[in-house]
Amino acid sequence: MSTGTLITVAPTGAESAKAEVPALPVTLDELLLTAKECEALGAAVIHVHIRDDEARPTLDQGRLRDTVAALRESTDLIVQLSSGGAVTDPESARLAVLDAGPDMASCTMGTLNFGDDVFLNRWEFIVDLHTRMQERGIVPEYEIFDLGHLTALQRLLGKYGLPHGGHVHVDFVMGVPGGMPGTTQALVAAHQALRDLPEGTTFSATGIGRSTIPVLLASLSAGGHLRVGMEDTVTYAKGQPVESNMQLVARAVGFAQLAQRPPLTTAEARTLLGL
Repeated sequence: MSTGTLITVAPTGAESAKAEVPALPVTLDELLLTAKECEALGAAVIHVHIRDDEARPTLDQGRLRDTVAALRESTDLIVQLSSGGAVTDPESARLAVLDAGPDMASCTMGTLNFGDDVFLNRWEFIVDLHTRMQERGIVPEYEIFDLGHLTALQRLLGKYGLPHGGHVHVDFVMGVPGGMPGTTQALVAAHQALRDLPEGTTFSATGIGRSTIPVLLASLSAGGHLRVGMEDTVTYAKGQPVESNMQLVARAVGFAQLAQRPPLTTAEARTLLGL
């Protein structure tokens, strides 16, 4: 069991609309303020989606480069770009995310129903993403939405080798309609399946919506790490909208401290992740 907790903040995502969630950070200035606030509380990684001038999800290359540069200038956070984008984004644009030169990028390990949509991740695309990150020195976070995705990851690593840095880190994304549920039982099953991956593999867990707290508690008890943020959760409690990403990070930090696994510093996080 890890003696510290890696805390990732996912502040924006591609699903929520600014009109419906006014506190959502969608401009670069809003994102930088959120990043600074969350780093001060204990976050070490920021998982980034960006928006255009109309607050719509975008993978615009210029905006991505500007965002990575601004986050590096203003914070010491590990910058992790989403290669998932929105479910409608083409593969070419998702691969081009790596051109912005992040420290890390997400790599979703399979296709799944995503609410009323389909989040398409073909095997050839996954291989392309994985090998490009190896070549460019970018550390992947393998996104696991269902147990079969762990089997796909085992196959990927067996055929194409370990990621850059040699350390395997996965994120269990739980509670998406179409993926594994956000329950303790599902997390235990996913945790057990990690035995088939390289020794030393670490995991974070993300609970979508109302599964946030059960997943958070289950992950800490199993020695896992945490991803929180308004990408995944826009209600702090029943009938109480989230006011800022700081609220969610502060809650995660509080639980990590109660578990006697305080937040990792950014330097400690870089060592853990092989950066």
